[in-house]
Amino acid sequence: MDVFIKEIVVKSEDIDFNGHVNNLKYLEWMINTAMEHSAKNGFDEEFYKKEGSTWFAKSHKIEYKKPAFEGEKLTIKTWIDSIKRVIAVRKYEIYKNNDLIAKGESEWVFVDSKTHRPKRIPQEIIKNFLETPKSLS
Repeated sequence: MDVFIKEIVVKSEDIDFNGHVNNLKYLEWMINTAMEHSAKNGFDEEFYKKEGSTWFAKSHKIEYKKPAFEGEKLTIKTWIDSIKRVIAVRKYEIYKNNDLIAKGESEWVFVDSKTHRPKRIPQEIIKNFLETPKSLS
């Protein structure tokens, strides 16, 4: 399993009226981290343009366990959990001081860029994310 790890620091603009990180910010971090993970593995915007494909979100689920506050350092982990024909399930965990504060899951549908119809996920992507053992990075 290829796990991608990113560290961030909570900014003042991430905070909502309750004084902690806005719920939507977690989704933004998850999506951005997924895109960085894909690009790190060679599947960046240029790859998808050349391939004539892209990913559409089917669903997102986030479970909030503890709040995060401005100035705190967070660690975001993401990986592809499973792939079935046209759908990839990606998992996320967000930590503060090695303490899990949120976890999530997204279902992404692989689609043709022009028709927006689902298409089979290429073996190149499947092998890269699921079949090649990699270390945490």
